Amino acid sequence: MNYLNGLLLLVLLVSSCDKPNPDRFIAQPEAPILGADLSYVNEIEDSDAYFTWAGDTIDPYAYFAEKGANIIRLRLWHNPEHSPYSNFEDVKRSIRRAHEAGVAVLLDFHYSDFWVDPQKQERPKAWDAILDDRIMADSVYNYTFKTLSKLAEENLQPQWVQIGNETNIEILQPRDAVGNDTINWERNALLLNSGIKAARDFSDVFTQPVKIVLHIAQPENALNWFRKAEENKVSDFDIIGLSYYSKWSTYPLNELADAIDSLKTTFNKEVIIVETAYPHTLQNADHAGNILGEDALIPNYPATPEGQKNYMIKLTSEVLKAGGLGVIYWEPAWVTSTSKTLWGTGSHWDNATFFDASNSNEALPAFDFYDTKNYKDLYN
Repeated sequence: MNYLNGLLLLVLLVSSCDKPNPDRFIAQPEAPILGADLSYVNEIEDSDAYFTWAGDTIDPYAYFAEKGANIIRLRLWHNPEHSPYSNFEDVKRSIRRAHEAGVAVLLDFHYSDFWVDPQKQERPKAWDAILDDRIMADSVYNYTFKTLSKLAEENLQPQWVQIGNETNIEILQPRDAVGNDTINWERNALLLNSGIKAARDFSDVFTQPVKIVLHIAQPENALNWFRKAEENKVSDFDIIGLSYYSKWSTYPLNELADAIDSLKTTFNKEVIIVETAYPHTLQNADHAGNILGEDALIPNYPATPEGQKNYMIKLTSEVLKAGGLGVIYWEPAWVTSTSKTLWGTGSHWDNATFFDASNSNEALPAFDFYDTKNYKDLYN
């Protein structure tokens, strides 16, 4: 990577902006980490959605904080053409809401204009013409550092940064290679380390500690991936983030603690579930098909409000028992609205939110999962 260019950018950015006001820093969250990904909230509220408790309309950010959530996860797309949301301006709005509620933020860099996941890691359209891996690495570094610096100018710097989303396959693939699951680890490590270094440099320059997360979908994929990452000198990060959905994982709930303990001890890193979910009903609130159906259920945890709550408490207990940091839920506020996805109008997740679509989006018992009294003997 041409770090001279990155260093020059760093000097120019720092000299042209004010340092963050330390009186407005949001502290690092303390374990247990109990969070929510609220990336959809701005969009669905702009599309006439609302949330209630005891019949009164509530602000979701404030309510999650009141119930005990201590981190909010937010996705960032590079330049989404399909939506005016999850771009830089929308993320600023979301971070401001989270910080006003007193909650830390995990900013999830997708390094794409749209969803990336274990089967798809598509580079941003603006970077399509980049053929040299060193130039791509410079682009990752400059974009990451500049984004964090611009947030810091407005005292909106995140406390955690996620370098890529569900990066099971090689990141930043060209469009004609999307879905290729063969990883060129020399290139993959170069690009991941560029994002990591940008976050480290930001943290050093702005004297604001930032924890760095790498994220793999499903625990059964993580041990080999992080071993390969370590062999290729991808090591300067703090936290292993996992997606854990029983629908797609070969790990049963009662064996999850073994996987987390193995990752934690093998790589000497903290471990957290950054994505999970469970349905509270099998009913659909709109015409957008729900992703989590009957095949997402496991024995003893029915698709009911109490079943959802009990599943989340059990899952979190297993994570903490193994020494993991905690659990972040995806996406508990994606209720139905007039907003559209590429696949339909409404929500594909309305049966897995923490709100009852059949009762004016009234808050459900799943919010009890944020009560640390459930885990008082499982963390220090």
